[in-house]
Amino acid sequence: MADGTLKRLKAGMRGPVPPKASEGDDAEVTLAQGKSRPAWAEIDLAAVTHNAVVLAELVRPAQLCAVVKAHGYGHGGPAVAKAALAGGAAGTAVALVDEGVELRQHQVRGPILLLSECGADAVDTAMAYGMTPTVYTHEAIEQFSRAARTMGQRTSVHVKVDTGMHRVGASPSEVPALVKAVADDPLLRFEGLWTHFPVADGASDEDRTFTLGQLEVFERLRAELLALGLEPTVVHAANTAGGVAFPSSRLDMVRCGIGLYGCLPGHTAGAFAAAASAPLQPAMSLKARVVALRTLEAGERPSYGRLRPLPTRSVVATVPIGYADGVPRQLFRQGYEVLIGGKRRPLAGMVTMDQIVVDCGEDATVAVGDEVVLLGRQGDAEISAEEWANLLGTISYEVLCGVGARVPRRLVNEGAPGASYSPPAAALPD
Repeated sequence: MADGTLKRLKAGMRGPVPPKASEGDDAEVTLAQGKSRPAWAEIDLAAVTHNAVVLAELVRPAQLCAVVKAHGYGHGGPAVAKAALAGGAAGTAVALVDEGVELRQHQVRGPILLLSECGADAVDTAMAYGMTPTVYTHEAIEQFSRAARTMGQRTSVHVKVDTGMHRVGASPSEVPALVKAVADDPLLRFEGLWTHFPVADGASDEDRTFTLGQLEVFERLRAELLALGLEPTVVHAANTAGGVAFPSSRLDMVRCGIGLYGCLPGHTAGAFAAAASAPLQPAMSLKARVVALRTLEAGERPSYGRLRPLPTRSVVATVPIGYADGVPRQLFRQGYEVLIGGKRRPLAGMVTMDQIVVDCGEDATVAVGDEVVLLGRQGDAEISAEEWANLLGTISYEVLCGVGARVPRRLVNEGAPGASYSPPAAALPD
């Protein structure tokens, strides 16, 4: 590049240049949102509140715990947490201490359960922000005991038992000693005992037998602890699937994740319809707008790879959203369609990083600026997360969590509780 051209480019730059991170600095990578382009995810907080009401009623007298890990399954953790609490959730659960900190900084009150042991470097933060830790090793118990002594405050803990998930948790034989270590510590309180189901959403007799077997193991352990004088305040085992399909697993609390966002896991739809007072409502819609149109002759092959000829002379719309935003390339190969003008329209070519092209046929009424729905409802037509999941051979959880970080989340139904983020504030442990 010629020196003159380089100088002109530099002269055209605006804004300060950030300093380089020094070697060894703990620099963070931030992800810019694409607010300057017409593509966004709408988060219906009234739907979240509705779902919480329905689920809380379904599992009663057990309490509802709203699982808002992974940025609220891609919906926005603090806003979803507030909406769920407004709908009757008794508390929230997260995977990471940082997720709990974000909730507190947005003034989310009530219990926040950490679903896994945190690292030693996060123990003090978890305590300072009033989170309830899960433990399943003596090391973690000792770490929280030391932090409690240093801070001069008592903390409740939940002990997790592995009854067959085989991911994290103590084996049933290890649990009595762990619980006794908690109960014997004057600054720790044995509040909860819990486990997790891997196949409560399954349709087979084997899946059902396995889940019921987990419950039997769990109840035997609970009875063993009771005989030792070790009784937890809160006992919980069920996720959304367990709470729907296995009423006996509801116990004192049900941890609902995917149901809170309007989706039913696996093969639980029939059980839910038979027991619930109302259907769940999807909380996320993924939308964009047409930014360009061109008319192409039959046989033209748009996009990378030139993989498919247009069957007829067609209006092809360009839409500014792609696989970097959570729209997988595989959708094209599986015959995925979007909604424009209330009608289903197939992709005209392979999904690219930032854009898709849509075959609108000979419909000359499609215009630049028209709304495109990739996930959600438009008129009488709807594309659900379950439809995406079936096309991709995956689950609705992955579809929702896969919507990219650069897609802005727009909170709709502003009158619903928790419809907008509050400014970050001091920790509000409860």
